[in-house]
Amino acid sequence: MPSAVIFDIGNVLLEWDARALYRRLLPDEAAIDAFFAETGFHDWNLGFDRGMDWDEGVASHSARFPHRAELLAAFHERWHETVVGPIAGSVAILEALDAEGVPLYAITNFAGPKWEESRERFPFLRRFRDVVVSGHERMLKPDPAIYRLCLDRNGLRAEDCVFIDDNAANVEGARVVGIDAVRFTAPEALAADLGHRGLLPGR
Repeated sequence: MPSAVIFDIGNVLLEWDARALYRRLLPDEAAIDAFFAETGFHDWNLGFDRGMDWDEGVASHSARFPHRAELLAAFHERWHETVVGPIAGSVAILEALDAEGVPLYAITNFAGPKWEESRERFPFLRRFRDVVVSGHERMLKPDPAIYRLCLDRNGLRAEDCVFIDDNAANVEGARVVGIDAVRFTAPEALAADLGHRGLLPGR
């Protein structure tokens, strides 16, 4: 049975959706789709998760797409609007695990400055003993190295941990290094999965 839990953050504990911002700036979903496709938004965002400087990233991308400059700048200036809010059921699980004394860690694909901003906004993110942030480490899930970094930095054995992520590739990345892993779909299912592993009494 695992004795430590490693969480992902985005769309496990915090609902994150770039569209939440762009629904306020563009007329409809088709316009958002067109903007994302034209600018390669997904890959651009991953650059920040890898540690790209925000001012430089916005400036260089705006030079490529000057007619989209205001929309690109908004991603930096109004990034907090992409965080819809906490996923209450997951936060309750986190707090229950903490109350039971379960060691808690996190591995997250997250831009460094935006992680610090979010940690200030949402105090429950301070419950972790350690958080491996991709933007600080300049490596992304599902690279096996980021999971090994978490294990090595905290003196953890893979077989003693369970990892939770909403992304199938990231779940598989954890399994590659020997960590038991659960794909997050909903708090109720997560509670059952952790209960089966003896981590949530009565579940």
